[in-house]
Amino acid sequence: MTAGRARRARRQAVALLAALLCTLGVIAAAPAQAVGYRYWSFWERDGDSWTYATQGPGTARPDDGDVQGFRFSVSDDSKDSAAPRGTADFDDICADRPAREGRKRVALVIDFGRPGDAPKGEKPPAARTACAQVGEDATSAEALASVAKPLRYDSNALLCAISGYPKSGCGDQVSGDGTSKKDSPARADGDAGDGGGPSVGLIAGIAAVVVLGGAALWQARRRRG
Repeated sequence: MTAGRARRARRQAVALLAALLCTLGVIAAAPAQAVGYRYWSFWERDGDSWTYATQGPGTARPDDGDVQGFRFSVSDDSKDSAAPRGTADFDDICADRPAREGRKRVALVIDFGRPGDAPKGEKPPAARTACAQVGEDATSAEALASVAKPLRYDSNALLCAISGYPKSGCGDQVSGDGTSKKDSPARADGDAGDGGGPSVGLIAGIAAVVVLGGAALWQARRRRG
């Protein structure tokens, strides 16, 4: 093998490796992808712990003495949603509300979340509790409406705001820098759209660069031998 051909092979190897480094740099500098959705979650108190509700507040019908909670936060889905904070139980929350015939009492914990979960330009109100005394057949949504107006819902009956918080938005997808995106919330089948990692095509491209670069270096060293 001539010295000229060896130099050309080395130059090709260097060019391919440079392309790899450039591609990796682009990935590192890319803006953060969506990390979750900003929304009100609905909870039920079970003893000393919170359980994510299996029904929406519009269909759930709590019993007298139940404790239910609402928490505003950013999360991917129900598996990692933040539960309401605080340890107040039914006796604490409804101590000043005596029982009435034909009515039920539902203790509510309303947690407006942390400042980091708030939409841009808004500040979450302090968390609070309330004892809703409503008709025996009332839903959780009706109990909430009796103590925390105004409520805001979207066209799909998704709870968007409690006591007017937040002022706008509903189930917004949130990017890594905390800003809202215009994408709709995750679909019912669990597919939330774009994930946080690079695309399959990009990964395949990087793999090809690695393989070609390694092959070129191997050939150059082999021909020098």
